[in-house]
Amino acid sequence: MTCPPLRIALPSAEATATLGARLAPLLGPGDVVLLAGPIGAGKTHLARALIQARLAAEGRYEDVPSPTFTLVQTYATATTEIWHADLYRLTHPDEVWELGLEAAFDTAICLVEWPDRLGRATPADALLVTLADDGAGRVAVLSGPDRWAGVFARLDRAAAADAFCAAAGWDVPRAFLAGDASARRYERLTRAAGDTAVLMDAPPDAGEDVGAFLRVDAHLRALGLSAPAVLAADAAAGLVLLEDLGDSLFTRLLAEDPGREAALYAAAVDVLLTVARAAPLPGLPVYDAAAMAAAVAPAAAWYRLALTGAADGAAELTGAMGAALAALPPEPAVMILRDYHADNLLWLPDRAGVARVGVLDFQLAMLGHPVFDLVSLLQDARRDVAPGTQAAMIARFASATGRDPAALALACATVGAQRHLRILGVFARLSLHVGKPGYADFLPRIWRDLQADLAHPALAGLAAVVARLLPPPTPSNIQRIKDQCGTIPTP
Repeated sequence: MTCPPLRIALPSAEATATLGARLAPLLGPGDVVLLAGPIGAGKTHLARALIQARLAAEGRYEDVPSPTFTLVQTYATATTEIWHADLYRLTHPDEVWELGLEAAFDTAICLVEWPDRLGRATPADALLVTLADDGAGRVAVLSGPDRWAGVFARLDRAAAADAFCAAAGWDVPRAFLAGDASARRYERLTRAAGDTAVLMDAPPDAGEDVGAFLRVDAHLRALGLSAPAVLAADAAAGLVLLEDLGDSLFTRLLAEDPGREAALYAAAVDVLLTVARAAPLPGLPVYDAAAMAAAVAPAAAWYRLALTGAADGAAELTGAMGAALAALPPEPAVMILRDYHADNLLWLPDRAGVARVGVLDFQLAMLGHPVFDLVSLLQDARRDVAPGTQAAMIARFASATGRDPAALALACATVGAQRHLRILGVFARLSLHVGKPGYADFLPRIWRDLQADLAHPALAGLAAVVARLLPPPTPSNIQRIKDQCGTIPTP
């Protein structure tokens, strides 16, 4: 089966280079791209941009000459070789074998100009990019078997994003800024004058909903908080152009100067207090004890499965978690942002008060337990927070809310245990199912904080169930998870 052809307009040489740069990260070993078209169509220009984008991702900036006379140029990268071939001067298909191309087709990324010279050596699963003039301007027509469907979707979405940004007055190149565990990705746009914006690309067909982001963003800004201003939005397409809040992430600042931790975290706690004191955004989903208990099931379905081969125990684990949550004194739910940690917070020193903290990644906001975001901030899966800072922030929160310290300690331990169990399952799934093994490296910190929470005497029952069902993430167990990366389609 073949994919429906994808047509991409190329109104300029820059557009051709952009296509090459966007195609670059989508290729892997064994991928062959056939570049067809007449002399001057832009085949070498596209190949050069693709190769330079792959090299630039490793901090390398090299000239990429045309292989017109050498016939083949090769480039070694951290993950694979790239072969760039120009077969214009070949007189017989048998010469392809002499160049070593047929062997490279199986192991390298191969870009082949004048692919008609390949004859019977043409790979059946190659991507064909035909560059031509269609009367209205230059166009690229991409065709190939079904294995390229995902690549076509990514490139087609990039073209839609181009049109969206141009309509908003930002017809400028975009550079990858960040991605995360979801399908969302972020790109920075820079105008000639130096002003910048950020494109959030959240594909609706991948389950993303920018409508939720837009509603929460407006609510937070109405409270005087520094959620990014929305410059343009197409909710149906999942595209939002945002104010660029800069690069001063808490994580980056604290790596440079750990002594700033207490001051930055105090400001972050004050943001949470501002959100909790305000009337919550209407219509938020509820993250109550039942939902929180159900959310730890993936710890059995994915983490336990990876390390024991058995996916049982979910009912026992969720039951114990539910009992621990039910034992907490009832409290009115508040608006929680749910992904509140140092990687999603920026420092904006030119602003005042709580507006000095830039807030990102809040589209999953819900109504939940008042300590949920506090625990998310202080028991961070991605960085260690100094014990002194944790204690000071809990005391700050207790003082501001009038909470009994002992009751607050139990709430933090119980909610913390829930978060860590859920994240164990989520991060295991990201490795086993989605193919992102880097998340397994966070498991020791998550496990350490989970054990600290389970040490609270009131959580002895939950601790016993966890000890019976879930093995610790030892180095060998982490490697076991990585060895299964991307191999489990369903639990």
